[in-house]
Amino acid sequence: MKNKKSGQAPAKKALLQVKNSKKKVALTKDKKAKSKDQKPAKALKIRFLGGVGEIGKNMTALEFGRDIIVIDAGLTFPGDNMPGVDLVIPDVTYLKENLSRIKGIIITHGHEDHIGSLPYILKEISAPIFGTKLTLTLIENKLKEHRLDGVSLNCIKPSTTVKLGCFTIEFINVNHSIAGAVALSITTPVGVVFHSGDFKIDYTPVNGETMDLARIAEIGKKGVLLLMADSTNIEIEGVTISESAVKETLDHVFSDNAKKRLIIATFASNVHRLQQILDLAKKHKRKVAFSGRSMINIADAASRIGELNIPDGLIVDVEKIKNYKDNQIVIVSTGTQGEPMSALTRMASGEFNKVVVGKNDTVVISASVIPGNEKMIYGVINNLYRLGAEVIYESLEPIHASGHACQGELKTLISLIKPKFFIPVHGEYRHLTKHARLAHSLGVKETNTLIAEIGDTVELTQRQMKRGEKIKAGSRFVDGVGIDGEDSFVLRDRRHLSEDGLVVVVVGVDEFSAELSSVEIIGKGLVFSEEMINDAKSHLVHVLTSIDLRKVSDESELAAIIRRGLKNYIFKATKKNPMILPVVMVV
Repeated sequence: MKNKKSGQAPAKKALLQVKNSKKKVALTKDKKAKSKDQKPAKALKIRFLGGVGEIGKNMTALEFGRDIIVIDAGLTFPGDNMPGVDLVIPDVTYLKENLSRIKGIIITHGHEDHIGSLPYILKEISAPIFGTKLTLTLIENKLKEHRLDGVSLNCIKPSTTVKLGCFTIEFINVNHSIAGAVALSITTPVGVVFHSGDFKIDYTPVNGETMDLARIAEIGKKGVLLLMADSTNIEIEGVTISESAVKETLDHVFSDNAKKRLIIATFASNVHRLQQILDLAKKHKRKVAFSGRSMINIADAASRIGELNIPDGLIVDVEKIKNYKDNQIVIVSTGTQGEPMSALTRMASGEFNKVVVGKNDTVVISASVIPGNEKMIYGVINNLYRLGAEVIYESLEPIHASGHACQGELKTLISLIKPKFFIPVHGEYRHLTKHARLAHSLGVKETNTLIAEIGDTVELTQRQMKRGEKIKAGSRFVDGVGIDGEDSFVLRDRRHLSEDGLVVVVVGVDEFSAELSSVEIIGKGLVFSEEMINDAKSHLVHVLTSIDLRKVSDESELAAIIRRGLKNYIFKATKKNPMILPVVMVV
């Protein structure tokens, strides 16, 4: 018996081991099967079409599954390397390829670098637009100018929410240099994304509506996955001065120049600054004349919706200022950045017949100089001094309050939001880098910060943030009524002409004998002396008489021979490579 039992026990044990091993194999297979069936967590894709690595041209798309929302649609102005270009707007090729997925365009505020490209992209993309009252009023004016009808404009108020596809967007009041600015708290399937828009923290704003820090703190307590924040003033320590502080300086300017005429240049979109100037003009018993089309348009739009209060009888037409004494008038003008066609620039150059600047004028430039515009604005200031005027500008007086947060306010925002991930936006690369370092110093892991560039896709889940695919993005150029891409032949030709000039070669060929009858060479935009022209003619005549023109197939082939014949010769003579334009005349 014992032998049988002892003989059976190992057999049963072996059998159990086989059964158990089969179960383990089956369980392992089941787990593998389940892991294959489980799809990886979907990521929120943030696609940067503008506004990173640059100041201006802001545009960002958030995408999850089949849904896309777009934040802002701005423009920037051309640099010195873009001759003849009027405006620079984002390349929206990716959005055009995904038209049916776009649920809406959300605008944070009404500055050109956030709304300026709308009239152009809305000709290619149909999507509802969401913004505050003043923002939509300014957009509506633009759409009328471009004769765009049927665009869905949806007015929202701060503290309200809008659902677009899988995204829920809450609009939060912030302070900026234009009324109606908002930040965005966007609830997505992976978590909350907070976009600051352009902002500063002003505890004494002109309209009394402070930034909603209490609500921002609540959102931060609930948990924010990603913060994207304005980086413009990251290099400036402390905090931005209040808009109300500017009023004190302006009040002194009015008092100190009681016998003079005042000309105040400011950003037309800064409705709060305009309100302060109007209030001071009334206090000091002066009439106000607006000068500059954008100034007139924005003042009219803001007054229509109640954002600007204009006392009855205060405004006079700029053409009627000659009916008033100097101490009875203040002219409010555009041109704070020395823009060539602005009212102030034309006054300074003596080309504005409605306003002739003289010794009894005090000109106030109530704005900071945007980097890159220094040469133009200081040129305007010098010209104003030449005309005898006194000029007050930022380096002399606290005459301007920025609309962008400095380091102190940026620290406050990051500390209230407490984001897991951080992407700095709205700044050149150095701004973005310094802002990322600031976030790291406040507790955001260095590995959880990312500096994006135009064309980048950032993939975001609850656990990680990483770079994804590159998309077609960049700049397009508005030139008159046309729009061209970054690889524009027109722009390349203009650059060529601006750098090396143009040589026009007119060659006459006898229709019957096919003999050379005349050669004329005209140089434009390069130093090309009469002696050089005569030598070039002789050289070209030698080239053309050394070949049988009867064997040249057509005028385009002859034009190519002329270009080849002159190119090297002109370069040796001038050390320039001008555009050569042959004109062949059969006579």
